Amino acid sequence: MNTRKRQRMLGYDYRTPGSYFVTITIDSKHIRFGDIVRGEMLLNKYGLITNKCWTDLPKHYNNIILDEYVIMPDHFHAIIHIVDGVHVRNGLKPFLTKEKAHGLPELIRAFKTFSSRKINDMRINRDFKWHKSFYDRIIRKFNNEIDDFRFYIRNNPKIPPSENH
Repeated sequence: MNTRKRQRMLGYDYRTPGSYFVTITIDSKHIRFGDIVRGEMLLNKYGLITNKCWTDLPKHYNNIILDEYVIMPDHFHAIIHIVDGVHVRNGLKPFLTKEKAHGLPELIRAFKTFSSRKINDMRINRDFKWHKSFYDRIIRKFNNEIDDFRFYIRNNPKIPPSENH
């Protein structure tokens, strides 16, 4: 019997405030978001849609702060911070509410849904889709681990294709 590998840490509440590194790949590894030219990622129209959907997430989910991210030809890396409480803007000052805090799986599901829908609206055969799951790593506070992830994300377009997943 073929059992599927558990993707999330068993028993961990992914609504817990903290920092998370995520990697999301396109299903079947098709190159869809642009090309790497001289160590720089040049986004095409699908990459720009993906970028917009990612940067718009805090407009829909008030308990997150986006950090470094990179859109690669066939995958996406990001650091996302889930913050304690949900902040709603009232004029110029944010204030804390008792709204439900959303966890990492919900945030990634929303991003994948928003971006897939917008990309497929532009495609005749509507065949774009993300891989079913995603990779995550809870970033620990010691040893400047977050700096290592930021360095990796910033330099990912410079890494040879066989090594940049």
